[in-house]
Amino acid sequence: MSSTKKNSIKKRLMEYLIITVASTLYGLATAMLVDPNNIAPGGMTGLAIVINRLIPIGTGKWFWIMNIPILLVAIWKFGIRFTVSTIYATGVISLTTDFFHNYLSAYFINDIILGVTIGSALSAIAMGLIFKNHATSGGTDVIIKLLRLRYPHIKTGMLFIMTDMVVLIIAGIVFGDISAALYSFLSVMITSSVLDLVLYGRDGAKLLYIISDHPDIITARLLEELDIGVTHVFAQGAYSGEDKKVIMCAIKKRLSPLAEDIVREEDPNAFMIVTSASEIFGEGYKSYFDERM
Repeated sequence: MSSTKKNSIKKRLMEYLIITVASTLYGLATAMLVDPNNIAPGGMTGLAIVINRLIPIGTGKWFWIMNIPILLVAIWKFGIRFTVSTIYATGVISLTTDFFHNYLSAYFINDIILGVTIGSALSAIAMGLIFKNHATSGGTDVIIKLLRLRYPHIKTGMLFIMTDMVVLIIAGIVFGDISAALYSFLSVMITSSVLDLVLYGRDGAKLLYIISDHPDIITARLLEELDIGVTHVFAQGAYSGEDKKVIMCAIKKRLSPLAEDIVREEDPNAFMIVTSASEIFGEGYKSYFDERM
């Protein structure tokens, strides 16, 4: 076996080790801090917690059951090769959530403030580690992409907010307590902020310049899979004198790793510059005038 293949296997095993630890941390946070305090932090986790109040078979079991159709769609759209790590992470989260709930119930932290703050922060840290190792925790990403096909005029960010709001409203109804829905909303905000910090530090956004021999293929995938704006800048190599089509795109932080993966898959020899953009004004980002009012 070549040294390159050995290093690749070692890297993949390390990724799965980190995914296992992070998924276990996610299950621990859900079972010990989030679920006992009636917090429904949006997405599939929040929905699993709410449904488990109506049909109590286990939050982890509901998390897995609801993710099955999403994972099947992901396999259909992206192939098993790019979905297997997400299936693994989802399975570990499901198992550990119910394990901690069943065997560590004496240590539940029944404090709503700690549940919202510490539980949300730990969940976000776990999610960040999972994302950094080329997996996801399942959830609504595929649903959002399908909704975008049906309603292309609605922005992706708005769809995420809408799906989370639906979960929060359901939580308020099922728990019979408006404060539970408001605490859940606070949990969504904390999770989003900490996740961004874990993944990307304090940078506002990313600006990518991509020089490749396959610009059209990369551009097509960026447009279709990430729903971002792309600009072609025509340039000329100083040494070769060849005309080049440079891809330039401003991208939200959470999508940057996905864009980089697309470039690596289509052209491992591409020249890519990734820089930080503290502010972006224009469609899909901030309004210049609103920010100054």
